[in-house]
Amino acid sequence: MTPLRCASVTANLSAGGSLSAWIMAIRPATLTAAVVPVIVGTAVAFRSGVAHLGPATAALFAALLIQIGTNLANDVDDFERGADSAGRLGPTRVIQAGLLSPERVRTATWIAFGVAGLIGIYLCTVGGWPIALVGVAAIGSGLAYTGGPWPLGYHGLGDLFVFIFFGVVAVVGTFYVQAHTAAALALTASIPVGALCTAILVVNNVRDCDSDRVAGKHTLAVRLGQRAGRAEFVVLVALAYFTPLGMWLTRQALFWVLLPWLTLPWATSLSRRVATCQDGAAFNAALRSTARLHAAFGVLFAAGLLA
Repeated sequence: MTPLRCASVTANLSAGGSLSAWIMAIRPATLTAAVVPVIVGTAVAFRSGVAHLGPATAALFAALLIQIGTNLANDVDDFERGADSAGRLGPTRVIQAGLLSPERVRTATWIAFGVAGLIGIYLCTVGGWPIALVGVAAIGSGLAYTGGPWPLGYHGLGDLFVFIFFGVVAVVGTFYVQAHTAAALALTASIPVGALCTAILVVNNVRDCDSDRVAGKHTLAVRLGQRAGRAEFVVLVALAYFTPLGMWLTRQALFWVLLPWLTLPWATSLSRRVATCQDGAAFNAALRSTARLHAAFGVLFAAGLLA
């Protein structure tokens, strides 16, 4: 590290970090993973005639804060466990780069989860005790993803965690807090949302397969190998696109539910790219594209449900 770089890092740490460092820490590109489930869950609520914008808005902010808290916790935990080493291929991590201290990021983690909990109190008054259980489970899973004595992400359960909490729980929970009941349509609608969100994680894990193995982070990609990880990506994308088709064929929704199929050429091209990525830059580009696909699919899917 050059003397100039050293002085810059020291200044950042002593001042609490620059705004750009904190923006980098919360990983804005990943936040669509929190937004899309709320949009889709609310679309199902509108379709069912039970939508309420107050609880929907609160659910959106709570989801964003839980996502941010999870990102920050992940930054601290991966750094302390050695997974974020100098040789990693992914985007810069603020602690590993010396832009923010672990203590400050850990404090910000608790602030994000704490504010999410305060919003959750309101949601509990609206949706009852089941929402309290969902909130506690979501925050607990965010902390346990890379932290605690048995981190989920280090034992190959990250994919399942993401599918459940960023798919099923987020979509059905958003619907429930507005309708005060669950619905089969909300559960079905959660499948493509969870599948594409999990696909984002898969790209990340396939990219980091070698460094994660060295660090003892046994993701599903590490356990099964990169080839299986690439195949998992294709299966998840296929599941996302076949779900609205099934909804139309079984008359759960009108033809407009197939609007996400407008992005199928993008998804097909992206699947080919993920199958052939070999370097960090290519994987990072595929990761960003998968996040954008998830967002575009989610918006079109919600629009199709509303039509």
